[in-house]
Amino acid sequence: MGLDGARSHDERTTATPRTPMPNPRPPARVPFDLAAWASAPRPEADPGVFRQEHRQLDPDRAEAAKVPTWPLLLRAGLNAVVGWLAYVYGVEVAKYGTTLIGVLPTRSAFVAISVVLTLNVLVAGIVIKVFGRMGRWPEVWRRYALPLLSRTVTEEAPATEEEQSEAARQRDPWSVLRQGGAAVAAGRLDGEAVGDVDYVRIRRAWESAQADPAFLPAFVEQVSLRGAAAFAHPSEARELPGRAERHDLLLGQVRLGTAQDVPKNPLSHRSAGFALDPVVLGTSLLAVGPAGTGKTARLARPVAEALCLQALAGTACAVVIGAADADLGPDAWYDVVIAPGDPASRYGLDLYGAAQDPDEAAARLAEALLPDELTARAETARTALQQMVGPFHAAFGRYPGVRELRALLAGEPESLEALVKGLRAAERLGSFERDLAHREHQRGRADDPGALLADRLALLDRPAFEGAFTTDGTGRPPFAMRVLDHPLRVRVKLPERSHPEAARMLSRLLVGQFVQAAGSRGDRSLFAGLVVDDASAALDAGIVRGLQRLRGANAGVLLLLRTLVDLPEALRAPLFGAVGCRAAFPGIAPWDGRLFSEAWGTHLVRETAVTLAPDTSGGIVRRAGRLGRKALSGTTAQTESVTTREVERLRWSPSDLAHALPAGHAVVSLTAVSGEQVPPLLVDLRG
Repeated sequence: MGLDGARSHDERTTATPRTPMPNPRPPARVPFDLAAWASAPRPEADPGVFRQEHRQLDPDRAEAAKVPTWPLLLRAGLNAVVGWLAYVYGVEVAKYGTTLIGVLPTRSAFVAISVVLTLNVLVAGIVIKVFGRMGRWPEVWRRYALPLLSRTVTEEAPATEEEQSEAARQRDPWSVLRQGGAAVAAGRLDGEAVGDVDYVRIRRAWESAQADPAFLPAFVEQVSLRGAAAFAHPSEARELPGRAERHDLLLGQVRLGTAQDVPKNPLSHRSAGFALDPVVLGTSLLAVGPAGTGKTARLARPVAEALCLQALAGTACAVVIGAADADLGPDAWYDVVIAPGDPASRYGLDLYGAAQDPDEAAARLAEALLPDELTARAETARTALQQMVGPFHAAFGRYPGVRELRALLAGEPESLEALVKGLRAAERLGSFERDLAHREHQRGRADDPGALLADRLALLDRPAFEGAFTTDGTGRPPFAMRVLDHPLRVRVKLPERSHPEAARMLSRLLVGQFVQAAGSRGDRSLFAGLVVDDASAALDAGIVRGLQRLRGANAGVLLLLRTLVDLPEALRAPLFGAVGCRAAFPGIAPWDGRLFSEAWGTHLVRETAVTLAPDTSGGIVRRAGRLGRKALSGTTAQTESVTTREVERLRWSPSDLAHALPAGHAVVSLTAVSGEQVPPLLVDLRG
């Protein structure tokens, strides 16, 4: 958003024609320690790690921490006793050796003392190194001695003036403004309650102002006038009501849970916070799991909350699609709420996505209208729809509404006469005469795709949808997907209960429009995020191919599925290849788990094999003893042979995914936009 916030509210809203904006809401005020949050350490970490105040795990210390307390202390004590005895004995042996070679008796007292001290230090160093490593004395020191010492220290040396000034500068969230010549703006912000959304939004505007020094006065003026509300979102909202998750908007991360401390997880992620951000969502995420396993509550809703917060901060735009009763956040989270089938809905939907090319708009609509079992006729249906949409757009300067398009495809004489009359008036009849003639030739035939499309459009031409899909300005203001270069928050509530087939068509249409619009944006500075609560009806071959193009367009999709069986078999493997992140929830079917298992591949595992064999060693005495033992106890003496080798094993088998995942958990693999990959992690999503 940058310095665009310095413009008037009217200018901001008119920058997106045909896109309705809500009434302004008063900004929320919550207690927030901005200095502590902004100065919190955020070390570099692998994708998926919540970096705010993250502590890198030392592999050696993690391995040592697995040893229980009493075995650790007992081993340390035994090594200390043996080490002391070895030290005393070693010093005596060294002294005796030097005496034998005549060093001590023939030298001065000073030389003798020096030799003795050197021998003591040398022997002590060897003993400490050898027995300290075996007894793990450094781990005992870190685990027990250091905490004890930290509790006994009551006074600290006073910090120097330089240290105090450096600490104050690090805790000053507006130090960059003061150093960059905006001290007046920083002073105004010091006296206000600034939240993390305000901080990220103002910092982003400051970075835009730094790109051109001519913008610096405008930045200072805006902050001086409005304070923490400067460069606000067009809705004037500065916080989300009911915000529940832990976010780090500086990095765009939302914390979803904790990676478990299990051998299957890599050391870098064990016990670390698990988070998602645009870096990994930019490769799109597919989550599969039955209803009630937490896909919506623990994944979709937190991601939707994060995208809405980032939109308020001017770094993202969000489109959230789901059933009307899906828990994807309250309506107050969103700027535009579209509810086809609800008479109280304020906004409608542009079925053509405001596409500039009529053929392109008709092609996307045709693919959305046809169900999976009729995709074989998609090409003829696409052509038939283009033969009607193109002439109508040329004649009237707009796209046809649902009822108008249905009448044209059904061949109603009045509609066709009005279309021909409009083309004559626009002097475009000659350009489309061949298309109209071809449609007239197809009409009435058994394989006429126009009749099929008219029947499908009848599902949207219902009284419940009155005014939801109009294009002539008589219905509700339509939302067009082409506004993804603005920080909008959009919620689409599908009528899955009252009109399930219409909901399936709209889901497929909206996802296709998003993929098309996000990939063709001219301004890609905002991350465009799409959340689809139930994507079983939203995917086709064209959308799956489009998902791969989103990686380079600063956009990503979160797709939720109950089972992969809901998709055509030909789409399952391409979908797994198109997304970079995958999540399996408890209770998935074994055939679904097989695809996850194949996608995650194998890794090397150290395997130990124990072989038992009858003991036949020794002479007559040992053999007689074994015979007596067998007669008395009934057991045969055996020898044990242990073999260790590295073998390839599946990271997660289909059986483990189907039956071994605990409730509230998920196995998630991640791929960053840069190509960096994280193997599947077992994550606890319950806190």
